[in-house]
Amino acid sequence: MAVRSHPNRRDSWVALQLRRIRPLIEPALVVTTVAALGGGAIAWLTASRELADSFWIAGTVLAVIPAVAWVVAGLRRGQFGVDVIAVLSLVGTLLVGEYLAGALVAVMLAGGRALDSAAARRASHDLRALMERAPKFARRRAGTTVETIPLAEVVVDDLLVVGSGEVVPVDGRVADVVAVLDESALTGESVQVERGVGDPVRSGVVNAGGAFELRATATAEDSTYAGIVRLAQQAGAESAPLVRLADRYATWFLPLALLLAGIAWLASGSPVRAVAVLVVATPCPLLLAAPVAIVSGLSRASRAGVIVRGGGALENLGQATTLVMDKTGTLTMGRPAVIDVVGAPGHTTTELLRLAASVDQYSPHVLAEAIVTEAVTRGIDLSLPEDVVEESGRGVTATIEGRRIFVGKIPVGAVSGDWARAVINRARLDGAAVAWVCLDDTPSGAVLLRDPLRRHAPRTMRRLRDAGMNRLVMLTGDRAEPAREVATVLGLDEVYAEQTPADKVAAVRCERERAVTVMVGDGINDAPALAAATVGVAMGARGATASSEAADIVLTTDRLDRLADAMDIARWSRHIAVQSAVAGMSLSLLAMVVAALGWLPPAAGALLQEGIDVTVILNALRALRANTTDVEVPADTEKMLRRFSAEHDELRDTLGVLRDSADLLAAAPDSTALQSLLTAHRLLVDRILPHEQAEETLLYPALARPLGGGEATATMSRTHAEIQRLADRIGAHAGLAEAAGAIQPDQIDDLLASLYGLYALLRLHFVQEEESYFTLADDAPESNAGDESHPIAR
Repeated sequence: MAVRSHPNRRDSWVALQLRRIRPLIEPALVVTTVAALGGGAIAWLTASRELADSFWIAGTVLAVIPAVAWVVAGLRRGQFGVDVIAVLSLVGTLLVGEYLAGALVAVMLAGGRALDSAAARRASHDLRALMERAPKFARRRAGTTVETIPLAEVVVDDLLVVGSGEVVPVDGRVADVVAVLDESALTGESVQVERGVGDPVRSGVVNAGGAFELRATATAEDSTYAGIVRLAQQAGAESAPLVRLADRYATWFLPLALLLAGIAWLASGSPVRAVAVLVVATPCPLLLAAPVAIVSGLSRASRAGVIVRGGGALENLGQATTLVMDKTGTLTMGRPAVIDVVGAPGHTTTELLRLAASVDQYSPHVLAEAIVTEAVTRGIDLSLPEDVVEESGRGVTATIEGRRIFVGKIPVGAVSGDWARAVINRARLDGAAVAWVCLDDTPSGAVLLRDPLRRHAPRTMRRLRDAGMNRLVMLTGDRAEPAREVATVLGLDEVYAEQTPADKVAAVRCERERAVTVMVGDGINDAPALAAATVGVAMGARGATASSEAADIVLTTDRLDRLADAMDIARWSRHIAVQSAVAGMSLSLLAMVVAALGWLPPAAGALLQEGIDVTVILNALRALRANTTDVEVPADTEKMLRRFSAEHDELRDTLGVLRDSADLLAAAPDSTALQSLLTAHRLLVDRILPHEQAEETLLYPALARPLGGGEATATMSRTHAEIQRLADRIGAHAGLAEAAGAIQPDQIDDLLASLYGLYALLRLHFVQEEESYFTLADDAPESNAGDESHPIAR
């Protein structure tokens, strides 16, 4: 009995084989055409003219076949590009017997196509990572039995069990206990949230707490995660690449070449002269020079930690004027950090932080990790907790040195006193989260946390504007207030807050309709918007696979300033590509006129064209060289920058002593306030002033040469002088108060102004130095305590 192959299966196999061999076609064509040209040259040198012609004819024919296919494919897409002249010249050389010229043109065409393919190849937008991340099965409970079923079998109202660390398979509602969820995959926010019984839960989020039961409200196909995948696929399909540089120039160069060839034929009556015009008109500066410049740009970008997935993406990036950015993880660090520790009267902040971090050592919560990290950074020795109990969504309780300590969230009505109200107000103003610290059930302190702005972000925004970005837009799922705060610091033009993935896609489409638009993001929720943009850029250092798959460009290091580097490289590469193409076409145009007059036969014209090609390719290779105006810092100066950056991170935590001293003085100028004033003065004398003096005498002179002179640091030097003046003033007050045994009434107003003023000045000065100077060091660490951030909640 005959067995027939299934037609769909056979077609799929054929399509698979074609996809496998397609990347090999252009390199194979280069090898065969070069071999044919070389074989013909050897035969010609040995006086075997007929054999030489046979080699050259074979090379020409080998090039004609795929070239015709490329032209036909382009015409079907409505494109009329550079390959048309190449086909005409190849066919013309065969018809008039100029076989050497045909072989030369064949080599140029094959080389250009191979380079163009290497430059234009880009990753598919099938979002394989999104699909791989999605669960394939679900656990359904029926009575006391739990069975594992394929995800497609889940129906509305099924009761599902979601284990710890598992991805929620479908949309539903919490059915039994409070669920603690990591929603960063969908929202981009790095905060775990809790959902009570009956609260809705979206598919694609991760269970960050204990197991819970979920009542399905949608099938897998109709759930949130599947919708995000569809959004990304649709956006990718709609985002057609711009026409390649070579084809844009060919729209006028091609008719001009045909016109000159026709005139030469009519004027002379010789088709050979027309072929000679077509041979020198073969747009190898377009076929070769532009791709060489773009490929060179790709090489430079990869060395800078920027993976560009095709020459088209680099070309488009070089034309972009609008930049759309996600906030969390892109403009901010994407993880919370401690910004302050506040204690109730009678409790020191260091002891409170030690107790809180000791309790939180065993907690996987993102805020607990930040608190422990802060304590370790400050060099605080932690104690081993006992009887640890963690309540999902509330906090952790443990016994430390015989005392029961709680760290986490408590009702607002459970705290009282001026210090607690100050904490609540500051958290609201700063957009910060509060982790309360209770000793034996008594609120005794608080740790404030928020997501810091990336240290490189302000400088990067300025560089991007210099590079040609005239519109900077931020998209975020966060609330409007903290989003506007970040936008104000960075000088952004537009802010879209509380955005869903669908909202982000709509916003990117709107921007793309007005200008060439770049979208930067780092999470799964950003993947559809990345695919919708003209150029999608993923912050891929943390393994954001889905966004990286949907992006045209991936930043492999966790530094936003690499985007500005990519912009510089893109614009420089495109400038060189245009310059090479224009120069090459101008030379070709001159050669076309000479050939039309009959002074340049086809073979000689082909050799001349090779000379033009070499010239423009050498020029295109200049794209490998750096054009950047970035400051080059000597190694010893860079080491110094890292030293002072580390000192900033240490000193920033101590600046609160100045504000605390002022707060105590404002409350009551008693002995406690006096001791606090003396402590603040010792901090200034022992640590802050020596740091500022070292910067003035060591760092600033070292920066003068790379920054172009002392004027670059003159403003900061003036700030150093003001810091010294205020510190001296505070020292004088401290001396008078210590001599008198108390702070005198006539000192209070000036002391308050000096303490608060110096506190604000130092914080501003630190930020200015970090943005202006410390970011010059290649491996300067990102700050863990930025001044602008978004709110997070425990």
